[in-house]
Amino acid sequence: MTCNHEASPAIDFDQPVDRRHTASLKWERYAGRDILPMWVADMDFQAPPAVLTALHQRVKHGVFGYTLPPAALIDTVVARLAREYRWQVEPGWLVWLPGLVTGLNVACRAVGEAGSGVLTTVPIYPPFLTAPAWSDRARCIAPLSLADGQWRMDFAAMERAVSHDTALMLFCNPHNPTGRAYTEAELIEVAAFCARHQLVICADEIHGGLLLDQQRRHIPIATLAPEVAARTITLMAPSKTYNIPGLGVSFAVIPDDTLRRRFRRVMDGIVPHVNALGYTAALAAYRDSDLWLDSLLDYLRGNRELVERRIAGMAGLTMPHVEATYLAWIDARGLGHPDPAAWFEQAGVGLSDGREFDGPGFVRLNFGCRRGLLQEALTRMEEAVGRGTLTDGNKELANGDQVSHRHGGAAGAR
Repeated sequence: MTCNHEASPAIDFDQPVDRRHTASLKWERYAGRDILPMWVADMDFQAPPAVLTALHQRVKHGVFGYTLPPAALIDTVVARLAREYRWQVEPGWLVWLPGLVTGLNVACRAVGEAGSGVLTTVPIYPPFLTAPAWSDRARCIAPLSLADGQWRMDFAAMERAVSHDTALMLFCNPHNPTGRAYTEAELIEVAAFCARHQLVICADEIHGGLLLDQQRRHIPIATLAPEVAARTITLMAPSKTYNIPGLGVSFAVIPDDTLRRRFRRVMDGIVPHVNALGYTAALAAYRDSDLWLDSLLDYLRGNRELVERRIAGMAGLTMPHVEATYLAWIDARGLGHPDPAAWFEQAGVGLSDGREFDGPGFVRLNFGCRRGLLQEALTRMEEAVGRGTLTDGNKELANGDQVSHRHGGAAGAR
């Protein structure tokens, strides 16, 4: 990677950062309880030093008026897309958004008409499941297939799910929650399917900077061919890669003029502008933080190996290899418990409930944290699996009587 301004930082991802009493969505869920939060997808690491420095400088200026997308940020994004993906993007194709979930909802409103279908595959990040209904669209569901320890697109299921009035496919790559990074061959097949059914593609590629398999590179589906780009809305953000989701900045890349105008028209009067600090952080992340990102990816690879090794030793649990993201999608159906998320919560580990992803019997573990905390969480899970029994209180939770608190949270929390 090429860095313009970044000095070599001394990075210690093992350094504890106390997030308690900071109004953290992730940590406040279990305030006052001995439960380690391993659920929502934000990392427990400080943002890159260049981001912190840029934010301090912007705050010192002291004026926070309405802010346009900085020219330097636009230039940086365009140059980065060209460097990373050989994608020649025009500045006018960029549409700035206060969050990627906003982009999903805008896309649903911008494509098709009231009552038309929106296709998505499951399991999937929950806003994929809710956005169609919020937009007066019909949700079309196609399950992914799990074969040889790998989640894959099931095109036969997609053919069954799509109908004549389906207008949009919501596509996630790298995939949340399974951790897949789809290959070029798979992407070509997705693009061909969408062309055959005349579907616009809305591609959530927010985890594109978090490829953990070193021989792999993220491939934006829009880069396959001009005709694919013409039917694609690509959603990207620095928030996951550089751990700045609370600053609310993302963007869509929409090459087709007509599609871009429809997207912008839906935004008018509803979608707020990105805030000044979000733009500031995004520029420092994309332009000045490559060395930090290299170190982060090395650390996350170590965490991934730890999770895969420890889960493999727990009876009743399996998980596929995580190619990208810092999320482990764990199949807990072998435990025989109707609510494994509640069961592990009682053991002191707060995981995401697979039912929220249309994946009952699964749990999602966020390993974007210091290794000591991750080891403690995995030890608690091992001990729970080793005991293999539910207390009376746990049985109530497993029967779904006391789990409603897990389904709250901020809009867009991943």
